[in-house]
This record gives sequence, C-alpha cells and structure tokens, in this order.
Amino acid sequence: MSNRRSVDEFKLIGLLWRDSPASPRSGISRQSVTALAVDLADREGLDAVTIRRLAEEAGVTAMALYPHIGGRAELVELMLDHVAGVTYEAVTISEGADWRERVTAIAEANWASCQAHPWITDLATGRPVPGPGASSKYETELRALDGIGLADIDMDYTLTAVLSLVQGTARATLAAQRSRQPGEDQDIDWWSNIEPTLTAEIGDRTRFPTASRVSRTLGEQTGKANDPEGAYRRGVSLILDGIAQQIGRPRA
Repeated sequence: MSNRRSVDEFKLIGLLWRDSPASPRSGISRQSVTALAVDLADREGLDAVTIRRLAEEAGVTAMALYPHIGGRAELVELMLDHVAGVTYEAVTISEGADWRERVTAIAEANWASCQAHPWITDLATGRPVPGPGASSKYETELRALDGIGLADIDMDYTLTAVLSLVQGTARATLAAQRSRQPGEDQDIDWWSNIEPTLTAEIGDRTRFPTASRVSRTLGEQTGKANDPEGAYRRGVSLILDGIAQQIGRPRA
C-alpha cells in the first residue's frame, strides 16, 4: 500500500483551493490535467501516472505541468480529491429518505467509486489535507447521518466505520479478481486443482473442523474461496443494525 508522506502540504493547500485558469499557451489547467491523470490511472494503474507520461497524454512538455500540479506527490492528492468530489455525482441522497437508505447509499456510492478507480484502495489515508472535493464529500455524508439521534462524534465514527469497511472489502475484492484468469469469476476449478494436494498435506480431516465446515459452505454457496463483496454487504447490514440499536429504533 502506498503512503502519502512525501507531499508538500503547504504547496498542496494552494493547489487544491486556488483557482486554476487554463494556460493561454497550452490550454491545460489543473483540473484538466488532474482528470487526465485519473483516467490514466483508471486504465493502467497508478504506477503508469508519471510526469513524463502525463505530459505525453496532454501534448505538452513536462515542465509545462509543474505550475499546475506541483510534483507527482501533490498530483496524487489532486487525483484523490477529484475522485472524492465526483463520488456522489450520479447519486441523490435525499434528506427525506429513511436513514437506513441514506447510509446504504453512502456505502454503495463509495463501493462503486472503488470499482471505478481501483487504485484508490492502495493508498493509505494517513492525515490527508482536505480539498474541495473531499470536503464536499464529507459534508454530504455527515448530512446523511445528521438528525437521526447520533452525537456529533458518533456520526464521524460511524462514517469512518462504513468507509473503512468499504475500502477494506473493495481492496480484497479487487485482489481476488486479479488472482483469477480472464473470464474466471469463481474459484471452483482452482480449488479442485489444489484440494487433493492440500488435503494430503494436512492429513487429519478433523484437525480444523469449524474452518473446514465454514469454508465448504462458503464454496458451495458462492463458488469462491473467499467472498469480500459478500462480507461488505453483511458488514453494512450489521452497522445499520448497530445504529438502530444505539438510537433506540427497531430493526427494519
């Protein structure tokens, strides 16, 4: 997982919050370069996003990019803020909707964002400098939790729990997908291939009775060796039930 320690935070604040008109010579702007970088990362992964490659994509020299994006570390933060800012672009979270629907919409929108931009799951959050995109996202999410009976600090904790669940299970889901062959969406053939050898090495079939039973049930019902997406949906349900219990409302 990549870290985000090398960024110049004071430079980043200016890049995030100051207006960035398009350059009269090149026609590029901070927003256009950031969007281009996000698209490149979505297609080829974050490692593909280098200043040289981005300059080629934009049709400018590398030196022309630096006034708009700072260095690569700052660019990654701009990309993350851009993604945050569009998380709810296609989602309407009505303040009049049931609170369960609102919390579920938060989880689903973030899950969709992780699938659309898989590279974001590999970045450790640390203590990022909030930009306009992240701030707008945080406001939207807190408003969905506001007024349902949670204290302010519990609203933040609940949101963090939901987003951490999404991020962790999305990362595991993507890892599972990458481990499969193209067009393969289950683990049945893989398991059939290794199971006889693994069983022979373990020896005693009763050595891990609970693990054997549960993993067999999971495989039979899902066709997968592990199912992070199923865990994500189960986890959201548990969080919703926990909120209901805390605010003293019956389960749905």
